[in-house]
Amino acid sequence: MSAPLAIDLDAIGDTRPLWAAWLASVRDVLAIDPDRLPPDRGEAAEELDASGAGNWRTLLERFSEDHAGAYLRRDAATSAALQSLSAGGIRLGVFTDAPEPLARVALAQLGAARRVSAVESGTGALDRLRATLGTDAEVLRTRDDLLLRP
Repeated sequence: MSAPLAIDLDAIGDTRPLWAAWLASVRDVLAIDPDRLPPDRGEAAEELDASGAGNWRTLLERFSEDHAGAYLRRDAATSAALQSLSAGGIRLGVFTDAPEPLARVALAQLGAARRVSAVESGTGALDRLRATLGTDAEVLRTRDDLLLRP
């Protein structure tokens, strides 16, 4: 059996525009300045928690559910690659620095949720995923990595 694959969520679909739109939408509600948050979304989530931003995860989940269709589109080649790898018995996992609510909604919107056996999000996501999949897991960070994988 082939080594499992650890795939960056943004290789399946770029979630950063959805994150940026959410930050812009809650700027006043949460009294945050998105430009002052770290670019790493796991670190940004920790900062939101530390700042007492309340129910920001619930707000992110609702925004993602309502707007994912405008920001995330299924890609036929990416979907075919995931289907082929999954059908070939390769265990697939996804990692992202994005918070869990955004990651979960994005995977569903992109049609990838049913193909992956493990998802890790936030700070240290890749390390946690490799602990789940095994240290021999091959890491795919870009769409090209995914599409060009034999």
